[in-house]
Amino acid sequence: MSAKRRVTIALIAEEAGVSIPTVSKVINGRPEVAPATRHRVERLLQEHGYQRRISQDDTPAGLVDLVFAEIESPWAMEIVRGAESAAHDAGASVVISVLHTHAGPGRDWLERLAARRTDGVVIVASRLSTGIQAQLSARSLPFAVVDPEGEPAPGVISVGATNWNGGLAATRHLLELGHRRIGMISGPADMLCSQARIDGYRAALETAGLPVVPELIRRGTFLVESGHDQGHALLSLPEPPTAIFAGSDLMAFGVFEAARQRGLRVPEDLSVVGFDDLPLAKSAWPPLTTVRQPLQEMAALATRTVLAMGHGEVPETKRVELATELIVRDSTARYE
Repeated sequence: MSAKRRVTIALIAEEAGVSIPTVSKVINGRPEVAPATRHRVERLLQEHGYQRRISQDDTPAGLVDLVFAEIESPWAMEIVRGAESAAHDAGASVVISVLHTHAGPGRDWLERLAARRTDGVVIVASRLSTGIQAQLSARSLPFAVVDPEGEPAPGVISVGATNWNGGLAATRHLLELGHRRIGMISGPADMLCSQARIDGYRAALETAGLPVVPELIRRGTFLVESGHDQGHALLSLPEPPTAIFAGSDLMAFGVFEAARQRGLRVPEDLSVVGFDDLPLAKSAWPPLTTVRQPLQEMAALATRTVLAMGHGEVPETKRVELATELIVRDSTARYE
């Protein structure tokens, strides 16, 4: 039985039917390679698990790619601030990409990435296919995921928050105020953070000996409109909730508006808790009780991590969850 051949650029070139310089151009992100050829070479790099050797001549480009599924909310701006601050401290700059889909980075994005040098990639609230992971690894590009949509694959660096604890704390706060019929508006069902917040809500109710009522749990999109619509749906129930825990500050603001339209006062008639602690939360009227998610710190940690990996450092842990904290303001009150 013959020994397994060592994976080299020459081996990849031979199997792809191209020259060694062409494979080198693909690995180093050079743009002057036909898309079909690039695809063939990248597929072989992935299949063989090739990783580029770092030479002493490689110097940092001073760029970090920050990749969003969407960037239409103040939530994303907090992530940008955190990443930019960490990059600035390291003497680097941030390049922002918006995918306009939650399916994760695809071939078009990868080809744009290949057209420039970058020191690392931070992917925000998006999926990351095994193919893209392998191709980033083949280029020896460090990457990390902030607030991953699904369960991160083994070996993928991720930075998130203690969403379950946050959901538990928000619901317990309302229970301690005497509320027993508590509505919950979560985010999309396929997002890990959404489910974790619901699970925390459920745990708080069950620990208090209260039933989990399916009609009190609604799904939103984390945006204001869905908070407004689902808030109306909850408040239209024959026995409406006396409090609502919204899975984002933006949805909580939508609940505020739904309550106002129905002639209800917050917090006198309805207590509301959000999640995120965006800058708008403390200036809302009334100021919003919410769960602080350390968005800037999450982005900064992910950015520092990929830059450190680019210098050969190995992270101590693959998955980090930063602590959430309940911030009590004026949108919640005791239920008599």
